[in-house]
Amino acid sequence: MNPESLEAVDFDTLIVGAGLSGIGSAVHLRQRCPDQTFAILEGRARLGGTWDLFRYPGVRSDSDMHTLGYAFKPWTGAKAIADGPSILQYIQDTAAEHDLLPHIRLGHRVTAANWSGAQARWLLTVERGADQAPLQMRCRFLLVCSGYYNYAHGYTPAFAGQDQFAGRVVHPQDWPADLDVRNKRMVVIGSGATAMTLVPALALDAAHVTMLQRSPTYVVARPRADALADVLRRRLPERLAYALTRWKNVGLGLFFYSLAKRRPNQVKARIIQAAAAALPASFDAQTHFSPRYKPWDQRVCLVPDGDLFAAIHSGKADVVTDTVAAFEPQGIRLGSGALLVADVVVTATGLDLLGFGGMALSVDGKPVEIAKTMSYKGMMLAGVPNLAYVVGYTNASWTLKSDLTGTFVCRVLRHMQRSGAPVCLPAMPGADVQPQPWVDFSSGYIQRSLDQFPVQGGTTPWRLNQNYLRDLLDLRFGRLDDGVLQFVGRAR
Repeated sequence: MNPESLEAVDFDTLIVGAGLSGIGSAVHLRQRCPDQTFAILEGRARLGGTWDLFRYPGVRSDSDMHTLGYAFKPWTGAKAIADGPSILQYIQDTAAEHDLLPHIRLGHRVTAANWSGAQARWLLTVERGADQAPLQMRCRFLLVCSGYYNYAHGYTPAFAGQDQFAGRVVHPQDWPADLDVRNKRMVVIGSGATAMTLVPALALDAAHVTMLQRSPTYVVARPRADALADVLRRRLPERLAYALTRWKNVGLGLFFYSLAKRRPNQVKARIIQAAAAALPASFDAQTHFSPRYKPWDQRVCLVPDGDLFAAIHSGKADVVTDTVAAFEPQGIRLGSGALLVADVVVTATGLDLLGFGGMALSVDGKPVEIAKTMSYKGMMLAGVPNLAYVVGYTNASWTLKSDLTGTFVCRVLRHMQRSGAPVCLPAMPGADVQPQPWVDFSSGYIQRSLDQFPVQGGTTPWRLNQNYLRDLLDLRFGRLDDGVLQFVGRAR
């Protein structure tokens, strides 16, 4: 396809989202299904997804780039824990190298998708451009790579008295370009990955930064650079060095996760001991870095080169574990009665999740109730034809699952082409398959959004594996005709 064909509205495959997973999936499609016509629909004005959206100070990956990077494109940057602009450049370079730019339709937001059994097509309702001009597009297969963030806004709870605060309140997702933090007293409300990233970055210029957390999070320091990767790159071909580093990091991640699940108390003690050793002797690590939950009941936060601990050591940052009673003109009154004086308050209080990019799904005009629909292999919906979606791991890099999903979809498309079957869908599960929440995670942003996502079952293939090796064997090499996935003729 070339730029002149961009006015076409009928494709074999449409990919929704031009972020990390959308661009990666398009590369898999070009390489493995070269005869497929496709387009990538992106609601925003730029490609890059999450890595173009977030512009707050210090924004970076919370996974190493040898696993967050694509399997087909080695990460060659010096930093294994990379900053946001570098990751965005990596995505843009991938799109350019694989000639995807002519296929990307920016400013095309999908609001609804209806499967027509009579046509064996998805009919998409699209809002195009700033004036939201309506457009209908059709495709044989729909691949949703829109992630699960609500790009319109983040999550901020209602704080009493916030309108009385004399300073400025900002959310990281909407970081203002004109905000000058130099010599400002800052409070960052939150204890997740965003707060852990912001505090050391802000501490470089601000007068002082306080991370105000309601409860602690597990925090693990890790080198920003990967020493083994550097050695392997000097001695081996680029792709081999990348693959070996990737597998090393996959293995370490699986080992740590498995150990945390098998021996949570021992792992908890070791994490807290390591944090205490990295902090000033007078710092109360037990209070501020000892969570009430077990490791990996929520995501473990990564701090490259221990930058958060270094900021605390410098005296430019500290941590307060308390609750917000109310905002006052000078700052935040805590539940304990103390006042945190602030010029700027950053509400790193979480993200608002949005399943399937907020589009309304229906089959022959009947709405699909996402929260009551069971997920097949964590990427398709029972009873919904010719549709797949990408959701990454909670205990590992997003792209590991994205790559596997993209290659699995290509396997499905090739099988449909060979067999002549225009329709593929997972059969409905039996009554013995009991529904469970889509992710077994206690984090607030997950629990607030369960109604946005499909349920999973307790057994294969309905269970959402959090294990890359198991998924690799199943999705890359397992049988397609597993008794659940059906390839059928055109509906009459």
